[in-house]
Amino acid sequence: MTKTLVITGGTDGMGKALARAYLDRGDTVVVVGRDAAKALPGAVFIGADLSLIGENRRVIEAVNERFPEVDALVLGARFFRTRRFVTADGVEGTFALDYLSRFLLSFGLAGVRLIVNVSGPGQPTGLVHWDDLMLERGYDGMTAQFQAGKANDLLGVAFAARRGDRTGYVLIHPGGVATSVAGEYDETTAAHVEALKRHGMPVEEGIRPIMARIDDPPAAPLTAFMRERPIDVAGPAFDRRAAERLHALTLEVIGSKGWPI
Repeated sequence: MTKTLVITGGTDGMGKALARAYLDRGDTVVVVGRDAAKALPGAVFIGADLSLIGENRRVIEAVNERFPEVDALVLGARFFRTRRFVTADGVEGTFALDYLSRFLLSFGLAGVRLIVNVSGPGQPTGLVHWDDLMLERGYDGMTAQFQAGKANDLLGVAFAARRGDRTGYVLIHPGGVATSVAGEYDETTAAHVEALKRHGMPVEEGIRPIMARIDDPPAAPLTAFMRERPIDVAGPAFDRRAAERLHALTLEVIGSKGWPI
């Protein structure tokens, strides 16, 4: 039986490799990105800047109308910023793309059976800057990335509490993969990225644990993996109170009116 997949970040790196793998199987693949020229032939392309709240709403409406049933939503869009950037919505750029977009798409797409959030699950507590979510004080690119990664852990917890009876949520770290790692880097960070490209595993290897979760979805409402290794989602990294606190703050950021959240 063929599948329908929606992939953000599906025009580069692992997202593109995932799209190719499922297109080769004869599945329907919807790719959300900014550059139609980079989408694979045969994929359904939806152009959008996912760092913007309104653009996420437009994608949600388009997918819900055309694809009311989706087997898997793969959340992979990300962009590293050495310097702090604020979107037109007034949201810090990494928080907007790496977390807020994933929040909106997770809750907004109506007929999804499985969500695979490609992030870095199981990170320690204390990475969310509760009194400064937009990192107005002392911004650093890695700080922004770590906060977004921790926020995605908590997103999985909050989502499972609300939608776990109908949609499974998987948090997964694919390991060190030699991929494009889109971003704007300072000299030091750029050197680390180039080293990853030289020494990381090929994207075809990196996507294997992601495909395994899509092809054989876990039964539990929330699961997390470091590649194939399960991570305990009952541990302190997935604190329910912190998840609810972030959920409430996120609704304040987006303004919840009109959102199915």
